[in-house]
Amino acid sequence: MSDWKQRLTRDLEPVLREMDPRARISAYHNMPYAIFHYPPEEEIPLRAELAMLTTRLEQIGKRVTTISLAECLADALAAEGLTTARIANAEKRTGTEKMTDTIHKVISERRPLDDLVAARMPKEADPLRDVVFIVRAGSLFPFYRTSSLLEQLKGKLDVPAVLFYPGELDGVAGLKFMGVLDADHNYRPKIF
Repeated sequence: MSDWKQRLTRDLEPVLREMDPRARISAYHNMPYAIFHYPPEEEIPLRAELAMLTTRLEQIGKRVTTISLAECLADALAAEGLTTARIANAEKRTGTEKMTDTIHKVISERRPLDDLVAARMPKEADPLRDVVFIVRAGSLFPFYRTSSLLEQLKGKLDVPAVLFYPGELDGVAGLKFMGVLDADHNYRPKIF
């Protein structure tokens, strides 16, 4: 069994099964979320494992909500009229760097990603019942670093949540997004 699968079932799942996992999922009461890192190339196997984990948690009475950052990104771009064809044409005209900057501005200023995530939270969320999985963070590469998202979610998220992070652990509290960007060492949530 791979390292990330062992961490998922041995370390994270027992915490999520608790009546109130918030104290063990995070050291900060106003940030009841954690990060689970895995190798980016394991995205598809991770999705299969999360489907099984969701089933196991639902069998004990938890309500699991999965929020796709890829869907959030697509909705933000669509709201700005940025179709795939328009993005491709703009990239040809202005270059990749300019297009990357434009997409970053959309999801950080005009259609903030944290608002899109917060809008997808379960209605009448109950910290003793609800668990949120935030997935598809790789879709944000190279437009947006997830450390920004987690900081901006502070105070907007009061149920246990886990960001599934495609990247490598660097030291105790550093993560290297997609295994290629320089490690970001300002993550305050617990890293599994």
